[in-house]
Amino acid sequence: LLKIVSFALDCLTKECSLIKMALEAGKATPAPQGVIIMAFCKDYNARTADKAGYIIPVEITVFDDKSFSLILRTPPASILLLKAAGVEKGSKDPKQDKVGTITIDQLRTIAAEKLPDLNCTTIESAMRIIAGTAANMGIDIDPPVLEPKKQAVLL
Repeated sequence: LLKIVSFALDCLTKECSLIKMALEAGKATPAPQGVIIMAFCKDYNARTADKAGYIIPVEITVFDDKSFSLILRTPPASILLLKAAGVEKGSKDPKQDKVGTITIDQLRTIAAEKLPDLNCTTIESAMRIIAGTAANMGIDIDPPVLEPKKQAVLL
């Protein structure tokens, strides 16, 4: 909360712009316009060095004096699910073709990691959100978390 308040105050006192990007961890190259390039690359690479191999979304706030601030997000749920299932990509037809399976413990770990970026407050609701993403990718969860949809009976 303190970061948000200080960011809001900085934006009120200085002109700023917001750039949203998804970069591979530890491999930032001189790209964002209006930023002191080498300082951005060093800062991003240092803060993401322990997450090598993941795509890390970042929000860059660039101020009028070319200074900047970074807000790192968690990797996309799809990337975390693919790594947990040990597959390279999701299914083209997720209802018919299943590409992998993850355990409930792996789902709980992914949900705990994604919880700060999700629009929920409990780990159980985060698990249901991630389970929905897994279902849309053709990744099964053992044991199942989501209830199958019931067919409506017309009388």
